[in-house]
This record gives sequence, C-alpha cells and structure tokens, in this order.
Amino acid sequence: MAQKPSIAKGTRDFSPSEVNKRNYIFDIVKKHFKTFGFQPIETPSFENSETLMGKYGDEGDRLIFKILNSGDYLRKVDDKTYESKDATAMTAKISEKALRYDLTVPFARYVVMHQNEIDFPFKRYQIQPVWRADRPQKGRFREFFQCDADVVGSDSLLQEVEFVQLYDAVFTELGLQGVNIKLNNRKILAGIAEVIGERDKLIDFTVALDKLDKIGIDGITKEMREKGISEKAIEAAAPLFSLSGSNLEQLAVLKDLLKDSEEGSKGVSELTFIIETIASLGLQTAKLTIDVTLARGLNYYTGAIFEVGAPEGVQMGSIGGGGRYDDLTGIFGLKNVSGVGISFGLDRIYLVLEELNLFPEAIDQSLEVLCVNFGEKEGLAALKLVSQLRKMGVKSDLYPSAAKMQKQMKYANNRNVPYVILIGEEELENNTFVVKNMVKGDQKTYSLNSPEVFINEL
Repeated sequence: MAQKPSIAKGTRDFSPSEVNKRNYIFDIVKKHFKTFGFQPIETPSFENSETLMGKYGDEGDRLIFKILNSGDYLRKVDDKTYESKDATAMTAKISEKALRYDLTVPFARYVVMHQNEIDFPFKRYQIQPVWRADRPQKGRFREFFQCDADVVGSDSLLQEVEFVQLYDAVFTELGLQGVNIKLNNRKILAGIAEVIGERDKLIDFTVALDKLDKIGIDGITKEMREKGISEKAIEAAAPLFSLSGSNLEQLAVLKDLLKDSEEGSKGVSELTFIIETIASLGLQTAKLTIDVTLARGLNYYTGAIFEVGAPEGVQMGSIGGGGRYDDLTGIFGLKNVSGVGISFGLDRIYLVLEELNLFPEAIDQSLEVLCVNFGEKEGLAALKLVSQLRKMGVKSDLYPSAAKMQKQMKYANNRNVPYVILIGEEELENNTFVVKNMVKGDQKTYSLNSPEVFINEL
C-alpha cells in the first residue's frame, strides 16, 4: 500500500504563485540593501552546537533543532548517562551540531572568524531560512526566512538614520504607504527606572509599560504593584503613561523627566539627533514616531530600538524591527565592536500586501508566449520560433503535444499567458505566424523571418 504523503509540522510548501510573490518582496528588499551599500553573506544552515547554545536564554535553547551525530551516535553514551534519561547530558554526547536559530549569532561568529578580511565598518545583509522547534500556530512556523541588515564596527548614529531611510525606501516601493517606524532607546528605559528609584526592577517595569496599549493605565499600574514597584515610583513615572504630542514635544518631556540620569539623558540626546536628522532629510511615505513603551530585545539592545507597524487599519503585529547592540561579537572573544541592525518580517509583509491587494497583477505571469502545437511539422517550426524568442529574452514555451485546441488554450488561460502563437499548415506555407492577444481577443499575423517586429510590439 502506497505511503500517504505528509509534511513536517511547522513547515510549508509554496505554490508557484506564492514563490513569485515572496521573490517579489525579496527582490525589492535586496535591491535597497545593495543601494544602501550592504554586502551579502551566507552562513551554513547548521552550526556547531556550542556556537548556538547559551546565546538565546533557556527558552531559546529549548527551541534549537539539534542534529544527531552520524553513524552510531549512541556509542559515546556511557551506561550511567543512558540509564539516567537526562536529556541535557545525553544531547551533549549524541549531537554536536544544530540548525541555526537566527542569523544574528552566526553573523557574530562570521565577523570574529573573518575579522582580518573584513573592512570595518562592515555592512552586511543576509536573507536565509532559520529553524525553531516552536509550537506551530497561525503565523508561526518552524522554518521561515529572515531578512537582516547590520552594520558592525561603527557607533555613529548616522547608521540609525540610514536604517530609518532604508525602511522607508523598501516599504514605499512595496506600496505600503504610512507604515509607522516606532523608535525608542534602551538608555531611556534604564534612565526612567533609575529616576523613579526602581533600577533593579527595570525588566518588570518595562514589560508592564509595554502593555499600555492593551490593558490601559489602570492595568499596567496594577501589574507594576504586583511586581513590587512602589506607589512613589509609579507616581513618578505617571507622565509616561499619557505621553503625547509631536516627537519634539515628547522629547522635551523626557528631557525634563530624565535630567538627573546621565544614562537617560544620553538616550534622549541620541533620539533627538535621529529625529532631527530625519526631519531635515525627510521621508517618502513612512512615519517616524517616538514610543517609550517599546522594549523589544531589552536584554540585547543597548541603544536605539526600532519596530515597524503596518499601515493604519491593518490588523498585524510588527513587520520589522531591530536596534543597536554594543557587544555583538563579545560572546566569541572580540570585545567592544558596536553594531546596529534591522530585520524585515517577510511572512507578515506578505500577508499585509495580500490584504491590501498590493501585489502587481502580472506577478504570476511566468510565461509571456505559448505556441500551440498542431503536429510534427508545425511543432518543429514553432519550436524554432520559441528558440528565437527565448534568445531575445521573451519567456516562451511550446505545448509539448498536439492535443486538442481547447485543452491547449485552457492551459494558456490557467497560466495567465497574454499571447498565444498559432502556426498551422497555412502559416507554414506562407512562412508566417499568428499571435492571439488573450486579453483583447484580437489577433495579428507576422513573418517568421522577422519575429522581432512582434517583440517590439509587446
């Protein structure tokens, strides 16, 4: 009995149409990566386990796909370890490699290993799949692509400015007008915790603050109390709960609130530089707004924090994000190499473009011309014409058999082919071919000696 085909949970097959749409996004993102001076790199799909483990916290470590050693992988396991059924101890003996969890840690490893070949500041982009042993659910997969761009070896805030411009350029060309690039700074969050006297509760404070939009002021103050944050501290932080106005007006409030914190004041200064520089340069279609509740990657980022929201009216989580980190390569022994990077959320961007019907109409047009096959002699003439058209860059094909006309035309319609070429007995005698416009329904005759005339009219 034949085996019923199946696919691993958390993975997907992609149809030609889906691949075309994904490549459309990839091509635009890649185009702007190159325009902004980023260079491509690729790293292996799997790394040594020691490269990945311990870099993402306990939860991240559990989500890393381990690869069994080849051959008799149980040979190195002693009886005591085997009988203990201790998964952690066992894994160290039977698995030395793992699928990459993200592109950031492999990038850090790459920089350290190739530091003598790299020109700093090093601007790299990387578009590759990653794997996570997460519980599959809507919008969350075990295999997915990441599109990252990073600059390492420079602490200039002009890099942050460029990333704002890069987001603006990509989303403008994708037709996603009005995306909201939210901006915060890790130093501001640390400064707030300091001035309200709760520096040791920075994580608890910011995790609660991050929920302001979801549970409101009463909800976050309740959560802060439950986390042991004092009433005095909550009262001191109150101006943040209703922070509004323009970016410059919000910066003025933050500047006053954080005047007694050196770290917080530095964060305000950095945000001010980015906001004012972007204001002088201008953006095409994106909006840049300060969001002091933004706390993504708090244990990771050390400066600016980015998060991109979909245009107003679209119910979707963030479609991009990133930030500044001061010691990316320190985990591999190369200290004090500052960097900043962003990523594009491919799957979510895809869903937003589909919801707003922003993919080009011709995106599924993988074939421009189909030659109908009327028989052996006619088919040979059509194949010669197809060969000429292909050399001239036209996506062309010949139906492989002399099937019924209705079947061949249905195939052309299903493939969204705009032009069908007919070469029958009469056309062979006259050394011509007929082109039927599948959209308009009309047709026109051309000489087989001059197919370029047809090409010029395409």
